[in-house]
Amino acid sequence: MWSAKVDSSDMSVRAVSGLEILKPWEDGPVLAGFLGRTGGFSQGRYRGLNFAKNSGDDPRAVAANWQLLRETVLKPCREVVRLKQVHSTRVLVVERGTDTDELCGDGMVTVKRRLALTILTADCVPALLYDAYRNVIGALHAGWRGILANIVEHGVGAMLRLGAEPERIRVAMGPAIGRCCFEIDEQLAEKFARTLPSASDHLYPGRVGKAYLDLRGLMRSQLLALGIPAKQITEVGPCTRCNSDRFFSRRAAGGGPTGLQLSFIALL
Repeated sequence: MWSAKVDSSDMSVRAVSGLEILKPWEDGPVLAGFLGRTGGFSQGRYRGLNFAKNSGDDPRAVAANWQLLRETVLKPCREVVRLKQVHSTRVLVVERGTDTDELCGDGMVTVKRRLALTILTADCVPALLYDAYRNVIGALHAGWRGILANIVEHGVGAMLRLGAEPERIRVAMGPAIGRCCFEIDEQLAEKFARTLPSASDHLYPGRVGKAYLDLRGLMRSQLLALGIPAKQITEVGPCTRCNSDRFFSRRAAGGGPTGLQLSFIALL
């Protein structure tokens, strides 16, 4: 029942044909995309393509989703690497794949080919970065804590140390909670305004004692400040909370258990 091989059952074929992948660029020498929750083997509140192994979902379903990913979307890749994400600014240089949580951080960069970098999210911003000239790639998990601490600067800095150049880096920010739905306490909004000069441009009035924050808009400002050209920064996909039928969203789940969708990038 849990085999994810494409030719193993009608269930698997439907799951493969039903995967929703948002592609930021033409593949060429890079394979990159943002997966939604459509397809996969998970059921109930985790329905679809849940990749979170410790979410409360049936471990057999999660394992089948990972197997499906490797045998279809990431088939050109030799190795896959994932992180134990902790809302930090730690960005690692990776050279090999891992299926465990031995690597702890919220960003990865590499120059190694056919090594897929993966990020898991459910409202946070997944960001994929690519310097086609220097063949350097990166992937970031950026929630409000990471953006407040400027994980963007750490991620771009790690790419530069591998030879990337700011004016050549392309960035795609994937599906994440939008300014329409990301309401925060007024105290946190004030902290953003004090800490990040550009935050005030991305804060909007909310209910009494509340404000709305545009996470992807603020990340764009941080990228521009680092010298990334505006024309090379894109937003891919909608608000996850507004589209919780297509994407996992913690806000839509009321803070309860939910799945995580996956974003990926690899040099070919």
